[in-house]
Amino acid sequence: MKTLVFGTTGQVARELARRAPGVRALSRAEADLSMPKSCAAAIADHAPDAVINAAAYTAVDRAEEEEALARRINADAPGAMAEACARLSIPFVHVSTDYVFDGSGEAPWRPDDRETPINAYGRTKLAGERAVRAAGGVHAILRTSWVFSAHGANFVKTMLRLSETRQSLRIVDDQIGGPTPATAIAEACLAIASGLAGQPGRAGTYHFSGAPDVSWKAFAEAIFDLAGRPVHVDGIPTSDYPTPAARPLNSRLDCRMTETAFGTARPDWKAGLVQVLNELGALAREDIRRPR
Repeated sequence: MKTLVFGTTGQVARELARRAPGVRALSRAEADLSMPKSCAAAIADHAPDAVINAAAYTAVDRAEEEEALARRINADAPGAMAEACARLSIPFVHVSTDYVFDGSGEAPWRPDDRETPINAYGRTKLAGERAVRAAGGVHAILRTSWVFSAHGANFVKTMLRLSETRQSLRIVDDQIGGPTPATAIAEACLAIASGLAGQPGRAGTYHFSGAPDVSWKAFAEAIFDLAGRPVHVDGIPTSDYPTPAARPLNSRLDCRMTETAFGTARPDWKAGLVQVLNELGALAREDIRRPR
């Protein structure tokens, strides 16, 4: 299956390129998401069997000041991609986020729950979802949360960096969600693209996140434990850690529909964390051996 992927440097995009020989990943130089027409043109030029959009504007706090740019990248570009895929009658998989919800309550969010984002990033991602649906083609919107890998900027790498100079940290304890390995998201995207190609009737909106659900504090403690870092973690409420963009307290996602439709069960984030730590260790050893 010839799959075209938007994104080369993001966590999910990097894993997609590593896991599928038929993947052709487009860099920003080849398709700039701030110019949506270039994305549609790239799809027409490559004539793939399926398209996965793993690129996005993800600077949550900066989006509060750059919402127009975030909207072009997170909404207008996916809409143009979806329209191009509809014209070619090929499936389109679009990665979205739990931030389309307001984070209220404690129940896991279902795919058909009402979306009420509480920050600019969430608003632009929701606009992207609506643009994809409006295109009328065979599509899957895959919402996920708390992505981590050995590459890019993410919570795991931030905690490891802080642990090099800190013996104690204060971490938010009232935001709950499912940490999700980028490797698992990439595999889910490929399974969904293949599934839609064979059964387009499975198009729709799906959720996918790691299990079990935990707080950021508990996730940090697991990182330090598995990495052998003696860091004490104190839990604090979100109100003690103000940020420009509001964060949802409840990021739990109900992923049952995804497993039923495509056989992709929620990944064990702790097993994924072990793999990421091993990869980071291998990268560090390789760096040490590299001639200066």
